Amino acid sequence: MQFNTFVFGIFMSFVFLLYWSVVNHGKRIRVRNGFLLAVSYVFYGWWDWRFLTLIVVSSMVDFAVGARLGDFDRPDSDRRRLLAASLAVNLGLLGLFKYFNFFLESADVMLSVFGWSASEWRLQWILPIGISFYTFQTLSYTIDIYRKQLRPTNDPVAFFAFVAFFPQLVAGPIERANNLLPQFGRFHKLDEHGIKSGMLLVIWGLFKKIVIADRLAFYVNNAYQLGPEELNGPIALTAVVFFTLQLYVDFSAYSEIAIGLARMLGFKLSTNFRRPLLANSVADLWARWHISLTSWFKDYIMLPLRRLPNGQKRRGFNVMVVFFVTGLWHGANWTFVLWGLVNGAFLLLFEPLVMRPLYRLPVVVSRILRTGLSTIFMYGALVLFRAPDMTSAATIYSAIFDWSEASLSLDSKLSFSRNELYFSWVSILLLMSIESIQEWKPSWALAFHRGHSWIRWSAVFMMVLGVLIFGSYGIYRVEEDFIYFQF
Repeated sequence: MQFNTFVFGIFMSFVFLLYWSVVNHGKRIRVRNGFLLAVSYVFYGWWDWRFLTLIVVSSMVDFAVGARLGDFDRPDSDRRRLLAASLAVNLGLLGLFKYFNFFLESADVMLSVFGWSASEWRLQWILPIGISFYTFQTLSYTIDIYRKQLRPTNDPVAFFAFVAFFPQLVAGPIERANNLLPQFGRFHKLDEHGIKSGMLLVIWGLFKKIVIADRLAFYVNNAYQLGPEELNGPIALTAVVFFTLQLYVDFSAYSEIAIGLARMLGFKLSTNFRRPLLANSVADLWARWHISLTSWFKDYIMLPLRRLPNGQKRRGFNVMVVFFVTGLWHGANWTFVLWGLVNGAFLLLFEPLVMRPLYRLPVVVSRILRTGLSTIFMYGALVLFRAPDMTSAATIYSAIFDWSEASLSLDSKLSFSRNELYFSWVSILLLMSIESIQEWKPSWALAFHRGHSWIRWSAVFMMVLGVLIFGSYGIYRVEEDFIYFQF
């Protein structure tokens, strides 16, 4: 069930009306949580009811493990075994469904040298939607209890609802138990301002997804399907720029819709993006992009690595491990792994050697240069993220520099009209203008949300009209799924 579908509109309308008119009355918190759990399971099972088995098993294991880890007087050896059980179940399920075939195929390449094959062991399973997200969410619960930073809940309904909460279940933000779980233990009063601001976020997210991201996806998908002889500099460079923007707009749109839906139900989710396209360094980029994931890696991978013997001295190794896992988390493909390692290498080498000296220049000049270099790196590295294999990535990279007269004279094979191209660039300029205002004039953005209602709702009316008139329907509707559903 996609956020950008008519079916979800009916589903959310039913949930919202029943939630505030019946379920959330009389401070019946347990009934409210049971209702949220039921509708979350309906939402998740809409794709394939069999997926529910995995999320139920994961929830049961971590609730039971958390309850036992909550006995802080247990011997450390027992507590380590309990944590190991949680890690084994959760990471085992994730590895089996997401990475088994990937590592099998990689091993098959090496075995082929000896004339052996392991292809008959390949699993014919589909990847459960959102498994990477809810696995990390529930793991943070048991790890925090193990570290004695969190007390376990004794309410299984609240915990199961926390794991399966439908607004952020399949693509984040990845919520920590210490932020979201206590909200299931509180009564939520009807907040008119929260509902209005949530609706505004939902509409803005749908506008970004349907009007901007899906149209960019049509161009990008077509460009990546062209052969080396059909690509040239303008097509390849436009595809590189469009994909970076498509990825950001698509994923940030999902996060904003999720935050808005949760806000309409009285819940507060974490911010997942903070205008990463305006980052002025690679480190700044990762501090702004997919914040819930990067903070998860920082707290649960980087921090333990630092605490190992001589861990502080092995900063470079620690960084590369984190970015290796970052790449692998995003997809079972060596292109993702290489993308992660490239980010790690740039953070370790490019930042101190190139970016840091730029701080000695005048502030404005320094900011422009650092932002420009960060932009070039981000756009270029994401070719590895989008390309299905190394050969395709190499084709795009080589085509970017092909501005020969013979190449430019070739007729484009893209089914993308000039008017569509112009519209895409205009929508990008609109987006970047709004992002820039939020970055440099946050008071204006605050005034928009809290100022005169006629300005705000006029903007909402224009966005709704934009979705109806300029939405990427028909032949341009090639990317209905949100990109991060595949992770």
